[in-house]
Amino acid sequence: MHREDMDEFVEQVTAQSDLLQTVQSYVPLKRKGNRYWGCCPFHGEKTPSFSVVPDKGFFYCFGCHAGGNVFKFLSLIENITYFEAIKLQAEKLGIPMPQRQKTPQEIARDKEIADLRKVNEMARDFYHNCLTLTRLGEPGKAYFTSRAISAETIAEFKLGFAPQAWDKLSTAFLKRGVKQELLLSDGLAAERQNGGGIYDRFRNRIIIPIADERGRVVGFGGRVLDDSTPKYLNTPETVLFNKRRILFGLDRANRAIKQAGYAIVVEGYMDAISVFSAGIKNVVASLGTAFTAEHCKLLLRYAPAIYFCYDSDNAGQKATIRALSIVQGIGATVRVIVVPDGKDPDEYIRKHGAEAFQQLVKKALPLVEYRLQYVLKNFDHDSLEGKVKALHAMLPVLTGIREPAVLGEYIKRLSQALLLDEGIVRDEFRRFGHQPLPEDSGAVPREPIRQAVRRTDTALQRAGRIVIRLAFQDAGILAHFATMVPLKDVSDESQREILLALQELAAQGKNSNDTEMANKLSETAMAELSRAMVEDLGVLSETEAYSNAVRVLRKAYLNMRYVEHSQRAAELARQGDTAYVAELNQAQKIKSEMEELQFE
Repeated sequence: MHREDMDEFVEQVTAQSDLLQTVQSYVPLKRKGNRYWGCCPFHGEKTPSFSVVPDKGFFYCFGCHAGGNVFKFLSLIENITYFEAIKLQAEKLGIPMPQRQKTPQEIARDKEIADLRKVNEMARDFYHNCLTLTRLGEPGKAYFTSRAISAETIAEFKLGFAPQAWDKLSTAFLKRGVKQELLLSDGLAAERQNGGGIYDRFRNRIIIPIADERGRVVGFGGRVLDDSTPKYLNTPETVLFNKRRILFGLDRANRAIKQAGYAIVVEGYMDAISVFSAGIKNVVASLGTAFTAEHCKLLLRYAPAIYFCYDSDNAGQKATIRALSIVQGIGATVRVIVVPDGKDPDEYIRKHGAEAFQQLVKKALPLVEYRLQYVLKNFDHDSLEGKVKALHAMLPVLTGIREPAVLGEYIKRLSQALLLDEGIVRDEFRRFGHQPLPEDSGAVPREPIRQAVRRTDTALQRAGRIVIRLAFQDAGILAHFATMVPLKDVSDESQREILLALQELAAQGKNSNDTEMANKLSETAMAELSRAMVEDLGVLSETEAYSNAVRVLRKAYLNMRYVEHSQRAAELARQGDTAYVAELNQAQKIKSEMEELQFE
């Protein structure tokens, strides 16, 4: 059902949105005249083909042909729907979204979520204050000192300490009016088995607050100070906390990830904190070794490449292979940072320093290279059976190579390393097809990545875009053009769709704008409209450009009508129908007008 309050909400967000400011928060742009240019964030390129025209409210990439308004840009770069982009922009601008009447159940759930967020913030401050302001935190301070974690880092991440007491937090929070049910549902406390109340889940552990990408605390990780188990203890699954969708540190790292063009994924929060403290800010951690498709899609909102840096032990290496299969299936560019000496990133940085780790990042191996080294090291390929297993372990990764020369080189290297005939390897590769990696039982289908597309551009299409540009700005232009060329007879499908949508808006007495058009047009047509608004007219004035464009399109229309009447006349003549004379006269009349246009 149509809602006026929602229309007003979209209009308000649109009015307060600044396309240039929004795009520049993701893409470096340089001004040239009234346009801004940069490298497209949606496909890889070195020469800028991505253009923004702020006063028109449109962006367009001449390489991959992505185009639209501010909300289309946000939907593409954040990998969200168009309406989710409007809501995201509204949130950034502080514009409240109109609410429909909620059910009592929805109201209760919203209140529960708000209460859980509040309790999480209280718990974060409680643990942090225990560490930094009380004697109870001395063991935690000693631990952080031993790990070379500075006071600045402790403050940055709001690190804390849970005292060695069964109910320190629970008792304090109950006294402050926090309900026992909230402490249980938030995972901060657990029920005693004998039914005698509750006790703190985290005790005698350093505490790491875990936030979502917007910086809201959703849970906690606790690490023991000694060799007791479990070494790491996370908040259990709650309404707020889902390990499959949370990446530790993303709230702090997202801007650095955009700037660097890649994210570094480490195995745990202490690794992420250590790498972040070493000055490498584009780092996040999966909570344990379970990197998921959801994690990958989350990171691809910010950058097209992911560098994995899991521990060098067997568990870490197997986790890397599992993660690589998931990421390759989704289509990200993947590299692997290899940490020598069997160490994790935290240990390596403490021993060798930040600069040494930065050099490891620069030497990160492409996915295929890493997989080849892993297979040759971990598979016994002396026997025929071992060679076959090693070959089959490599085939899934080889299928991801798109460049024939690179694929040929890796097939040659694999053949030489396994002492197999190159023809046999190629035959196995062809038979293999596109199966998932054996380690990956849950790989998702490969999603297309936007690519640069070479398109032939005709004089008719260029003329059509000029008409669209001016008709978008002035409904009178559209009315004039419709007398010269019936809109339904415009040959280009996308341009016809745009012009008919503009005509519909004009008939409704509405002004054309990017939001209205985005609601009416297909993605292809919206991109064509964006190109029309972004393209430079060159040295011609708008009046000259329009006149030339109408002449081109009118001539094409007349030629189509001339062919129709000529064919109709021929058909009638074959049937002995004298009406063919009238058709011939009409064709001749059209031909005369075409000749006049030729000499204008």
